[in-house]
Amino acid sequence: MIVPIEERLARAVLTCMAEPGDQRLGRLIEQEGAQDALAAVRSGEAPAGLDRVELEKRFPAWRARLSEADPERLLATCEESGGRLVCPGEAEWPSQLDDLGDGRPYALWVRGDQDLRFGCLRSVALVGARAASAYGIHVAAEMAAELADHNWTVVSGGAYGIDAAAHRGVLSADGLTVAVLACGVDVTYPSAHAGLFTEIARSGLLVSELPPRATPTRPRFLIRNRAIAALTRGTVVVEAAQRSGAISTARHARDLGRAVMVVPGPVTSPTSAGCHTLLREWGEAVCVTDASDVLDRVGLIGDDMAPQRRGPVLDRDRLGPAARDVLEALPSRGGAGAARIAVTAGVDLDTALTCLGALAAGGFVERCMKGWKLRHNPLDP
Repeated sequence: MIVPIEERLARAVLTCMAEPGDQRLGRLIEQEGAQDALAAVRSGEAPAGLDRVELEKRFPAWRARLSEADPERLLATCEESGGRLVCPGEAEWPSQLDDLGDGRPYALWVRGDQDLRFGCLRSVALVGARAASAYGIHVAAEMAAELADHNWTVVSGGAYGIDAAAHRGVLSADGLTVAVLACGVDVTYPSAHAGLFTEIARSGLLVSELPPRATPTRPRFLIRNRAIAALTRGTVVVEAAQRSGAISTARHARDLGRAVMVVPGPVTSPTSAGCHTLLREWGEAVCVTDASDVLDRVGLIGDDMAPQRRGPVLDRDRLGPAARDVLEALPSRGGAGAARIAVTAGVDLDTALTCLGALAAGGFVERCMKGWKLRHNPLDP
């Protein structure tokens, strides 16, 4: 579907006029369309069928921003930085964002050459603490790189700590990563991530609901978390304190019916306290420790299921039932005769002798003055 230029210009203005996720504006757009919604704000008259009193309370604040909203200049500025505007209904629009209902983005400003919709078809969010520990950074980078090796896109928020580690892990594996920003896609925040954002724009995508040159605020960080959750099949919280933006992303994922996964950490670490709370109190939260656990939750049955975890296979695990019973019947210290071993193992003497011969050949037992004894094997204690 090709969105008419008038619709694109109207949606560009709407991203300037109201903060992202405003459900009152979302309902107005859903009923009237972007162009007519914008006309209603300019006229100051809310259409019938909506909460007119509530809407008209918002109109003055929205109109105050319209004087600075020049859609053609915004589109030109975005194009200068290698970006574009993606609108609902276009081929590149990720339809999973529609799960947000009235709170879905009015449009998305995107920077990078990759296709946003295609890139997010198989995607996972990795989020966590800004003040991350070395443990959290290591886990996030390794998990992100492994997911990239399996051709999964990793979505995060471009912040310090876990977010940056996740993005860098994907880049190290030549995978696709998406950074959802709380500022314009042409704004570098934090400034220390200038190089990281350049790399993401080159091989991945920078995405924002805010227009070019928009600066971040605390509410904008929180509201963008719902977009991170909605874009992906599931959210992994790698590290999070009790009060954390990562917890809000997990909450949005839960409310949207997406998978919520949590990496456990040291019980003494405050940056893992929020993770442990999720595991303890949320029935939906699942413990994950590596990429295979994540794919087991969000992947396709038969293709991405994690292998069953087992301990190391010891030589004695390969023994038959009778040989195992005979081996267990030998005393831990000293030796014993074949008759005594047969009684203890619950087998007849011939079976005991046969098994003892096989066990001796396998290096498990050896003859001694008292009959038979265990042979020490450092690899199979």
